[in-house]
Amino acid sequence: MPDFTVFATNHTGITVSSLDRAVAFYTDVLGFTLKDRAPRDPAFIEKVVGVPGADVEIAYVVAPGHTLELIEYRGPKDRGAVRPRPSDTGATHIAFNVDNIDQVVTAVRAAGFTVLSDPLTVTAGPNAGARVVYTHDPDGVTLEFIQPPQR
Repeated sequence: MPDFTVFATNHTGITVSSLDRAVAFYTDVLGFTLKDRAPRDPAFIEKVVGVPGADVEIAYVVAPGHTLELIEYRGPKDRGAVRPRPSDTGATHIAFNVDNIDQVVTAVRAAGFTVLSDPLTVTAGPNAGARVVYTHDPDGVTLEFIQPPQR
């Protein structure tokens, strides 16, 4: 056992190609709230992330029960893009509970973003009976929406 306690989740960070576009998706399409947006001191960020030349602007958007940190790197010049599939080691996704999955799908599609399937009903496991769908945000980050079963 460790000599420390993890007592809460602070946020989930997502590196984005355009902070304007990402903030618009998470606030306008999904209804999250913009909490803060500002650049950070490059010398500090360089030390924290261990990347020489790191230069960022960060926005925090709040979903019910969780905060997303959206990070646009303006440097270093040699940064790239990662496009893992859900089946690739290291790929992650964020799952949100919703009250109307069909409306989420409609909103995401209307905004021009990818929905990977129509909502499906889970047949086994802790979410049995729930309806689920995977979507992508503007940079291809996988988001899962779960409508819990009506009990």
